[in-house]
Amino acid sequence: EIKAIERRGKRVIVQVDCNYLVFQPKMTGLVCLTDPPDPGHIRMIWKLAPVGKSQRRPSSSHNEVVFWDRRGLGTVSLWDSAELEQKLGDSVLGPDALSISCDELQRRGSRTKRSIKVALLDQKLVAGVGNLYASEILHRIGLHPEMPAEKLNSRQWQQLHSAMLEILHEAIRYEGSTLSDGTYRNALNESGGYQNHHQVYDRAGELCRTCGRQEIMRMVQAQRATFYCPACQRKNKR
Repeated sequence: EIKAIERRGKRVIVQVDCNYLVFQPKMTGLVCLTDPPDPGHIRMIWKLAPVGKSQRRPSSSHNEVVFWDRRGLGTVSLWDSAELEQKLGDSVLGPDALSISCDELQRRGSRTKRSIKVALLDQKLVAGVGNLYASEILHRIGLHPEMPAEKLNSRQWQQLHSAMLEILHEAIRYEGSTLSDGTYRNALNESGGYQNHHQVYDRAGELCRTCGRQEIMRMVQAQRATFYCPACQRKNKR
């Protein structure tokens, strides 16, 4: 029986009786309530049924949950409470990006000499910020992605914290970003809408929508693509 559904960082956790189903979609995994993009990459199907004789079946026709993953990078695990704490507890994941305070973000982030873009992707520092949204967050506050995290001042940490909340809530409202490969879909197999609001991500060579003067640049940091505007996010800007 499904008792509760929650999220920790980039993972969805479904409590079933005394255990937990943990979904980690990674780059290409999808949890669908309707037809997935193709039948060839369905990894698991859960059949759903009402609980107890007094429970009426919902009016929705969705009576199964499908885990689909084209590249097979995603995982689904069944853990007990001890395993959940061991693998996703406070010693493994940092505070959630939507609940961490500005002071806590600054305290944790200012300890590292890594670039701020790389630090934002560290799930032990703050959980839930992905590569796409890290680029968008930094662009919104005009911060160069190579700026060492330890060099940020208090005002910049405040701006970063505010932008992080704004960007993530906006992305949730638009149900995520479906890029040119079309892989990401929402639970009803529909495209997200936040890709239409990207300012820098996946826009290399296009004019910046903020300044209208400079082309968006692409570079690689920690094996991940970073997009930024050299005019809006000057490297020597403090």
